[in-house]
Amino acid sequence: MGLFDKLKQGLKKTHENIFNKIDKLVNAKSEIDDDFLDNLEEILLSSDVGVNTTEKIIKNLKERVKEEKYERTDQLKAILRDELKRAFISGNGEAKKPFTVDKKPYVIIVVGVNGVGKTTSIGKMAYNYKNAGYSVLIGAADTFRAAANEQLETWAKRSGTEIIQLAQGSDPSAVVYNTIQSGIAKGYDVVIIDTAGRLHTKVNLMEELSKINRVIQKQLPEAPHEVLLVLDATTGQNGMTQAREFSNSIPLTGLVLTKLDGTAKGGIVLKISSEMKIPVKYIGVGEQIDDLQVFDKESFVKALLED
Repeated sequence: MGLFDKLKQGLKKTHENIFNKIDKLVNAKSEIDDDFLDNLEEILLSSDVGVNTTEKIIKNLKERVKEEKYERTDQLKAILRDELKRAFISGNGEAKKPFTVDKKPYVIIVVGVNGVGKTTSIGKMAYNYKNAGYSVLIGAADTFRAAANEQLETWAKRSGTEIIQLAQGSDPSAVVYNTIQSGIAKGYDVVIIDTAGRLHTKVNLMEELSKINRVIQKQLPEAPHEVLLVLDATTGQNGMTQAREFSNSIPLTGLVLTKLDGTAKGGIVLKISSEMKIPVKYIGVGEQIDDLQVFDKESFVKALLED
């Protein structure tokens, strides 16, 4: 199965939720009037696209319908596809070739609450970098949770990458220090740091994130090169709250949206990207090691709206 087919399969529930409703609306109405746009607004909101993002899309649609003289509903999908793509902020996988590094070691911090698929995403990310020809070192700095190191070790083995870990309860910053030291000394291309699945309401744990950042910068002033927040696409509005809280503790450079194959409300991807002004870097559309895809807004919107 090709990448686009996997994406389409992964977005099947959201596609059916959005596409089928839009299709029924288009078949029921012959012209793009206020009643039609009100119904379209309801469809987008029911898919978790969010109030602000939906309002922006509907406003732009109204302007384009007026300026470009669109009248028939069968013309809608083309302009809706354009407006959905515009809702994503620039930088969504467009800046450079996926899974390439321009600095060594290229340091990535991965953050997120427990249960969102953070460990799995790290394993898949490591696999992709390894497949691209890079040496990868993982730092297991989630020292609070007993099973965290075991899970990460399993994923490291599956992806054929190395891992540094200390005993449960050790200072996470010590793991980070050792990992960066090893990454520099042994010439690793990519260093991925796992962090505890912090509840974003726990102030001391969020401060630990800031400390980890400082430990890295003392050894590599230009690092981390990426800070990725992993969010579970099925959590809806809670994902927005997590994004805000984490961005207050550490500068986020991108998002990883997991479990898109398990929700009919994949519109949350648009909402978070548009409202938080953080690019979506990767999306998870399945359980296999190669099911972490580089986010591409063209393919994403196509998978949502094409029959």
